[in-house]
Amino acid sequence: MKTQKSKKWDGKEQTAAEFNEIAKNIFAPIYPVIARQAIECCGFDRGFCIDVGCGPGHLALALASISGFTIDALDMSDDMLACARKNIRDAEMSDRIHTVHGDVHALPYDDCTVDLVISRGSVFFWDAPDRAFAEIYRVLRTGGRTFIGGGFGTPELKAAIMAKMNDPSFGEKVRGNLGPVREKELRLCMDEAGIRDYEIRRDGSGFWIVMRK
Repeated sequence: MKTQKSKKWDGKEQTAAEFNEIAKNIFAPIYPVIARQAIECCGFDRGFCIDVGCGPGHLALALASISGFTIDALDMSDDMLACARKNIRDAEMSDRIHTVHGDVHALPYDDCTVDLVISRGSVFFWDAPDRAFAEIYRVLRTGGRTFIGGGFGTPELKAAIMAKMNDPSFGEKVRGNLGPVREKELRLCMDEAGIRDYEIRRDGSGFWIVMRK
């Protein structure tokens, strides 16, 4: 079972290299903002973090650059992980960020061993979000947090990226992923996973699921 279904923005599957270039050239401004939001939300900036569905690793890199977290960048795609490893090496972050081939539905970690789980965008590609949420909750330490969802940092950054993408199918996908119907679906998945201590933080740029343990 794959952690993520293939990413499609314009009706075609995006290769890892194409996804990486878009992330570097168009999405780059959002990652530092989201990393700061994750730290502000969880209230700490040290410990062990997993970036689930990390893709080319840009959010993990942004978080490592402003915190003391040791980070596992986890993905099911070997091609994405190859891009992530290169980006991590280029940023001289190999001592802080390690790539892991793994599945969010069966995380390769012991119970209660992770301080923070972050993920931007991958939740929309999970095969069974209820099982994934249960796995994430299992590995969180007491006092652990998550920052999982989709967003662009601020409404202004979202508007700028939508303009640069200039693609109706991309806009339609964003509206579906960040809309109230998808939020309701994910709340039901949280209920099915038996997770009660969480909130969904929403603003004009997206929404984030914040679990507490």
